[in-house]
Amino acid sequence: MRIEEHPILTFNRGNKISFIFDGQRMTGYEGETIAAALHANGVRVLAHSPEKHRPRGFYCAIGNCSSCMMVVDGVPNVKTCITELREGMVVETQKGKGKII
Repeated sequence: MRIEEHPILTFNRGNKISFIFDGQRMTGYEGETIAAALHANGVRVLAHSPEKHRPRGFYCAIGNCSSCMMVVDGVPNVKTCITELREGMVVETQKGKGKII
């Protein structure tokens, strides 16, 4: 699910790296966002609405909405659509509004 070639856009990918999502090892590339790496790994649900718990997916991709907020390395409410992936990151689905532990 990763765009490899495009007639207009070019991609300068860094090295292939690994990260953990909800206890599962996944791979991505340096320089891409967490949400893009998750999408490329087949993850379509990034969060659930606080009240009705409806699934939320990749939406604005510019950090304006709250559809992609997750817990990253123990920090809640991280907007994964604008946060770059790093080697060894631990990304977790956030429950509710997120609590600092």
